[in-house]
Amino acid sequence: MTTARRVLVIGGGSAGNAATILLRRAGLAVDLIEARPDWNATTGSGITLQGNALRVLRELGVWEQVKASGFPFVSLGVTAPDGTLLFEFDDVKTGGEDLPATVGMQRPQLQQILIAAVRASDATVRLGTTAEILDQDAEGVSVRFSDGTEGYYHLVIGADGLGSATRAAIGITDKPEPIGMAIWRTPAPRPASVIRTDLTFDGPAYTAGYCPTSDSTLYAYVVEDARDRATIPPESYADEMRRLTGQYGGVWPEITKHITDPAKINYTWYDRLLVEGSWHRGRVVLVGDAVHCCPPTLAQGAAMSLEDALVLAELLTSGRDWDDELFQAFYERRIPRVRTVVDASVQLTQWQLDRVRDADTAGLIGRSLNSLKALP
Repeated sequence: MTTARRVLVIGGGSAGNAATILLRRAGLAVDLIEARPDWNATTGSGITLQGNALRVLRELGVWEQVKASGFPFVSLGVTAPDGTLLFEFDDVKTGGEDLPATVGMQRPQLQQILIAAVRASDATVRLGTTAEILDQDAEGVSVRFSDGTEGYYHLVIGADGLGSATRAAIGITDKPEPIGMAIWRTPAPRPASVIRTDLTFDGPAYTAGYCPTSDSTLYAYVVEDARDRATIPPESYADEMRRLTGQYGGVWPEITKHITDPAKINYTWYDRLLVEGSWHRGRVVLVGDAVHCCPPTLAQGAAMSLEDALVLAELLTSGRDWDDELFQAFYERRIPRVRTVVDASVQLTQWQLDRVRDADTAGLIGRSLNSLKALP
């Protein structure tokens, strides 16, 4: 194994960007391709980053920028529909005592920080580009790019998300399965009283919540039964979200009055995916949402993707051969941790769907998050 080997990373989200930064730091030649010409630099409202995600971001060398851009907090509140605080509890510090329990930030801001780190790594980046896997041999993978050029790589990392074309191309037939819920998300100005995530598990929605994302911003969300997207005209998104949020008290009236631009609102179904057995075929290995996703009930989606990149990069730069044994070791190291998150996140959702009033919600969240304190 020499550092002259070439790696292709397909997908420029959190997992792909992180893998690129780490492998370039180790001296590997890395090409990163991203299908979207804008590199998703302006897409999304907000993101909740728990301590174990922050731990990886610190390893990437971007923690100081994240801290300066986001809003750290250490507790979680649960409120009644009228806004009355029912209880507040300390959030679990999954990244260790030297990091905040949670940082909320604007998703585009995180992406821009990671993009800058990829650029600084001197990786080769091609935007608006996709790849087709042509063939594999014992040493690598031949690919054809959407611009007609071809290349040969000693490893291809598929970090191309939930609808991963790479996953399908290597014969993994698993697909995301809808859970039965959907979430409305939007950015909004932050009222001064919003200093942490507060959640309401009652009222017209399954969940209504908000998370501060900077000194001046937050993102708000409401969860309802999944509806056929074709029945919801995009121009009605603001009206639909206001219909739900307008029935909550506390700071919600202040948030709701800013829900006016349908273009800023995202409507997404909850899905479940967990690929079992292995996450590779030959010299193609999958990471992040391409192999696992779940409802955001534990706010661990980005953390699991970032951890995938960290663990894979550690193994690839350990001096071991890049063979089935190494890639299976990657899967076996990740699957128990990822399964804990996926199963718990889906269970929390199912309890809501089934209207289970005496569910051990707090206990399950606490046990799941405490299990993530250990290094990935």
